[in-house]
Amino acid sequence: MEQERTFSEYLRSFSEETSPLDFMLIYDHLDQFFYGAFVTMELTFLALFLGGLLAIPMAIARAYKTPILNPVIWSFTYLFRGTPLLVQLYLIYYGLGQFEAVRESFLWDPILSSPWWCVLIAFVLNSSAYTTEFLRGSIETIPVGEIEAAKACGLTPFARMRLVVLPGAFRRALPAYSNEVIFTIHGSAIASLVTIQDLLGAGRWLNGRYYLAYEGFVTAMVFYMAIVFIITRIFRIAEKRYLAHLRPRETTDVPALVAQS
Repeated sequence: MEQERTFSEYLRSFSEETSPLDFMLIYDHLDQFFYGAFVTMELTFLALFLGGLLAIPMAIARAYKTPILNPVIWSFTYLFRGTPLLVQLYLIYYGLGQFEAVRESFLWDPILSSPWWCVLIAFVLNSSAYTTEFLRGSIETIPVGEIEAAKACGLTPFARMRLVVLPGAFRRALPAYSNEVIFTIHGSAIASLVTIQDLLGAGRWLNGRYYLAYEGFVTAMVFYMAIVFIITRIFRIAEKRYLAHLRPRETTDVPALVAQS
């Protein structure tokens, strides 16, 4: 026990006095970073889930050029894709509170006065705008032959959409959606600017408490890289499974086939 304690003291002394990175201080506060990672993942996946639910009907309306809804949805996607996410968050978190009607509404106390809800609303709207557009593109690239085969089978328009169009669009949208997931995780770092203790917020807290330059940011960076690596691997497995039919086939030996015939 004495030898183990001495080694621990040696590590702490090396970390504080010799190492350019105080890794023992980071180790002592890893719980803050794991909690921040949990908040980051919670906000990210809630935003992706709710944004995806909003994006599906909007993408269908955009792909089929619905007369009234199409220009309205285009304006919505252009607004949220054409402006920075940080500006959108500030407008929701700081801007809505400037209106007396908003402050007196039933939504103010439980939702709009809470930074967590304001961050989630901004993330959902932003994610739904991006998801709408690449899902629209996936719907429009569904082969005509699949649609004609579904019609020949007697499927109704709703059944064609549910059984043929949307499943095919989801499969084709996987590569683009993986980028959206990573973009949302990276964009979630701005949540710390409105008092949310997310992953970056944990790094800012560590640096501010102990007057450090980069230990907190380096630790947050490692956590972000680990999360992105796991998500990338998951999407690669999904793409291999659901997009196998889109990969080019291996070339066969044509002369050998001719000789056999």
